[in-house]
Amino acid sequence: MTTQQFSKNALIFVLITICLDSIGLGIIIPSLPDLVAETAHVSKDASTNYYSLILIMYAFMQFLFSPLVGNLSDRFGRRPILLMSVCGLGIDYIFMCFAPDIWWLVVGRGLAGMFGASFTTAAAYIADISTDENRAQNFGMIGAAFGVGFIVGPAIGGLVATWGLRAPFAIAAGLSLVNFIYGLLVLKESLPADQRRPFDWKRANPLGAIKQIRRYAANKYLFLVMFLVLFSNMAVHALWNYYTDKKFGWDKLDVGISLAVVGVCIGVVQGGFSGKIVKKLGEKGAATLGMVVLMLVTAGIGLIPYGWMMYAIIIPYALSGIIDPSIRSIVSAQTESNEQGELQGIFTSLMSFAEIVGPLLMLWIYGKTQKLGDSNPIFYGTAFYVASGFVVIGFFIMRWAFSKKMVKKGELVPQEELIDQ
Repeated sequence: MTTQQFSKNALIFVLITICLDSIGLGIIIPSLPDLVAETAHVSKDASTNYYSLILIMYAFMQFLFSPLVGNLSDRFGRRPILLMSVCGLGIDYIFMCFAPDIWWLVVGRGLAGMFGASFTTAAAYIADISTDENRAQNFGMIGAAFGVGFIVGPAIGGLVATWGLRAPFAIAAGLSLVNFIYGLLVLKESLPADQRRPFDWKRANPLGAIKQIRRYAANKYLFLVMFLVLFSNMAVHALWNYYTDKKFGWDKLDVGISLAVVGVCIGVVQGGFSGKIVKKLGEKGAATLGMVVLMLVTAGIGLIPYGWMMYAIIIPYALSGIIDPSIRSIVSAQTESNEQGELQGIFTSLMSFAEIVGPLLMLWIYGKTQKLGDSNPIFYGTAFYVASGFVVIGFFIMRWAFSKKMVKKGELVPQEELIDQ
């Protein structure tokens, strides 16, 4: 098998893995708020604190374990770490399916966060098999795979939730375990043994991982931009169920269908157009376009008065997905192959940290402005206006960072200098 054939087949498997993982996550979204309310013995409106706790637990565990997973994959290879994560996620869904009370759900989502760090290894795998010409496109395919998963996942979740609130978890468990068996049979290693590096605990913890950002010279500010983008997106992720229910009266099926449409749009944009957009505008230009779209759309979600407009605004929202592959590609192109796992672990840690603090702030703002929204629905969208403001800050930081001289591959700050600092 040629290197080109190996890369193509490996990319297909990793994208299938990401897709099936996102299906598993998407399936539980429509029913999770109701299951939280049921196990906490409170109304859905009163369940926001418990719901945010569950979101935060998932993100916190992913924040802790993503650097560890990334560094382990740099030491032992991508294949065993990726398979371990996929298997663990399937076992966790079984655990959550039988959760008798809210604290079981909290623990279950914590375990899911531990094993959900498979994205870190999958992204490192794609970095291993990518070239300078197709790196941004391949990272864009990650978003497309997530998008396809969210076409199928929420739609199935909305339908099977009528069988019972726990049915989606059982299906998610089955998909994850089938994916593990598939990977066990076909997945090949992408990081040769002679290119691996020793494991270092100082670099495998979240604080150590964040400290490594200083090694990326001028590009280090792009990590802050990515955090602000991810943080602002938490308004959409954390509030979609509650906001559409309160403002438009949507039920679980409506939520599932709308998220499926989100998945279609993300899949089309990131799978079909991200590479072309980057080729046309360059990575910096594509990231700039994505940021402008994101700041406008995020505010727009809070302003629209009718539910059908949510579908209209989804299309430009999907276009903002080019930010992640563009910035990730810029930094990844300047990172050595035996540090790709660590790099992707840093990105995932930033995402997880955003998922910790983002839902807390967004749900808090939403809760505090509900009474204002009852008198004027425009105030239901206050959290989205705040989120848009963070994107504006990120936009100016990004443009300033792009004005700085970008380093070339291999020109990281030496580890000894980092220790001296």
